[in-house]
Amino acid sequence: MLDWPVKRVGTKARNAWPPEVSPPMSPATTMPPASVPETFEAMAFDGGVALSWRRFPLRAPGPHELLVRVRACGVCRTDLHIVDGELAPPALPVVPGHEVVGTVLACGSLAEGFAVGDRVGVAWLHDTCLHCRWCDSGRENLCPDARFTGLHVHGGYATHALADARFCLHVPPGYGDVEATPLLCAGLIGFRALRAAGDDARRIGIYGFGAAGHLVAQAALHEGREVFAFTRPGDEAAQALARSLGASWAGDSSQPAPQPLDAALLFAPLGALVPKALLDVAPGGTVVCGGIHMSDIPSFPYRILWQERCVRSIANLTRADGMGFMQMAERFRFRVQTETYTLRDANLALARLRSGSITGAAVLDCADGRG
Repeated sequence: MLDWPVKRVGTKARNAWPPEVSPPMSPATTMPPASVPETFEAMAFDGGVALSWRRFPLRAPGPHELLVRVRACGVCRTDLHIVDGELAPPALPVVPGHEVVGTVLACGSLAEGFAVGDRVGVAWLHDTCLHCRWCDSGRENLCPDARFTGLHVHGGYATHALADARFCLHVPPGYGDVEATPLLCAGLIGFRALRAAGDDARRIGIYGFGAAGHLVAQAALHEGREVFAFTRPGDEAAQALARSLGASWAGDSSQPAPQPLDAALLFAPLGALVPKALLDVAPGGTVVCGGIHMSDIPSFPYRILWQERCVRSIANLTRADGMGFMQMAERFRFRVQTETYTLRDANLALARLRSGSITGAAVLDCADGRG
């Protein structure tokens, strides 16, 4: 099964079935077609040092859910934080992966917006309570009862997945399944970070030029901004990619910015980059931390924050972010740089991400169902 029993809203459990037990069919549940198997296979995290190949029961979708045949799933640094013990799932085992592109196999009785056979995108935000002050004010990304794909519920390192249709996205046509997956997190978080920088930020520094960096650079350039790319020292491949996409400058993150920046977008999870970025931004500039986890930020003198410089974080995403970015991706054709791995090679993809060896985004091809 793909849901956890631990998350509660008020006094009613959202789902009271344990992770590896399938609930019986109910009148509110759409019976899946006969072609849907009784089990699915996945690369799962059980608290060890690596993912392992597992088989799980596969249940029918609940009222608002879609049953998805996974075609491809992106490999995100958040997945690495889970495997490396920096983010703790509430229950184990869990299947990582929250950049999921697949095909709808079955729909719950109340699921809207998708039909059997549709292509669907499943992102990090699995669901929220829909009624707290955060949800009511358009800030559902801050909902205290939010659940996240690949952390609270099984994700896309799998042959099949369940997703809440209310939080799923329509993938723009023109992108293959593999190249569409990074749009669902790297692209979305980059988009939200760019919006946090402000519309008047014309010179944008991007620190960490991987999956998110190479997509947000294109979004910024599309909007007429100037981009400066800061990479891991010696990462000539990422610097070459940045230049090929139109960056005015690309170099090591240890180097000072060639010009004062209006905003710095940080995607590398290195806290030491915060004071470095503050030195690079002009008075009134903003440093945006785009990751879900970052190493400790070292102390720094107040003078580099003074003159109305600002440091802020980005937390998760909203459905409005998703729709806004997918509309941009339909209007503007992003060049998506990917490295593709089989599902069973998920550990290799994570290892290469950990070592900084991937240029662009890593993606698991889950289409053949054999891993």
